Amino acid sequence: MKSPISDSAPSEILSKPDWRWQMRNRISSLSELENIISLTDEEKRGISGSARVFRWKITPYYASLMNPKDPECPIRKQVVPHEDELLQGCEEYSLDPLEELAHSPAKNLIHNYKDRVAFCISTECPSFCRFCLRKRMVGHSEQNLRPEEYEEAIQYISSHTEIRDVLLTGGDPLTLGDDTLISLITTLRNIPHVDIIRLGTRYPVLNPFRITGELCRRISELHPVWINTHFNHPAELTPQAAEALHTMVDAGIPVGNQTVLLKGINNDESILRELFQKLVTHRVRPYYLYQSQSIEGTRHFQTTIEEGMEIMEKLRGTLTGFAIPLYVLDTPYGKVPLNPHGYKGRQGNYVQIRSYSGKIWQEFNPE
Repeated sequence: MKSPISDSAPSEILSKPDWRWQMRNRISSLSELENIISLTDEEKRGISGSARVFRWKITPYYASLMNPKDPECPIRKQVVPHEDELLQGCEEYSLDPLEELAHSPAKNLIHNYKDRVAFCISTECPSFCRFCLRKRMVGHSEQNLRPEEYEEAIQYISSHTEIRDVLLTGGDPLTLGDDTLISLITTLRNIPHVDIIRLGTRYPVLNPFRITGELCRRISELHPVWINTHFNHPAELTPQAAEALHTMVDAGIPVGNQTVLLKGINNDESILRELFQKLVTHRVRPYYLYQSQSIEGTRHFQTTIEEGMEIMEKLRGTLTGFAIPLYVLDTPYGKVPLNPHGYKGRQGNYVQIRSYSGKIWQEFNPE
């Protein structure tokens, strides 16, 4: 069937407020994308070479936010492949920098902290972010859970009474239908020692029409359920995104935001200040600012840790306290605050980081 955006792409088509239509009509070919933006040669080479590294798809809604003539557009750079990601950095760049596979007692279940687990219940996302932490699994059908693998993960959570907190992530957990998602949350809620259930989703950013009043009502009946979303730039806080955030908060769902510090996109204190201020006006708490990980194909997004610390220092005193997120580096030893307590100094291209357990992690972070 011919794509409805194959010949023309007026904004009213691209932003059609139907989340399933958005998923069915994700842009995934060069010819479709050329109807929306003027691609550079670097982007074309990135698209042609990306399949062997990491798939790409973009919801029409998110594509409608891109500047068609500016390759430096912060929306565009997050989802359009670029030849830079085809360049191999060095052996320090990995598809599993957090060693999640080594902490997986069951498929797609990550038990790194004693009292909490991350459960990757979907391998699909509305769009594939070029800096994705889990590009080793996102978009790969063989990573989907079979029924027996799903049951094995639930059994593991049920039998480990130290687990109090379950994060549903992926991929994006909201890719599941309402009934499937609510059934899983209900199953977890019925495990006596599970106190907190969290959802990590980028749907409010990439396909905000997924956030319906009915879904939020059903989630609210299973509280405490927390949602963390992922806005990286003020331009993503559109009226549609704001409506999605308000729908969640009005249903009594606590909402936080996790931002990744990305070179050429948001590594500027004025951009981050605007983002955090706007999030707070929508009753969303900025939670984490993540240092970009050493993931294969993402070196061009990385800032130095010192630059991130300098940006955070400039934000202090210019924002309400609860509008300032915690700047962290995720490591195989857990998340480490990038402040004078966690940052122990630099040795050449490596930064020494002290984890909560006292272990020292050497993060490859070239000057």
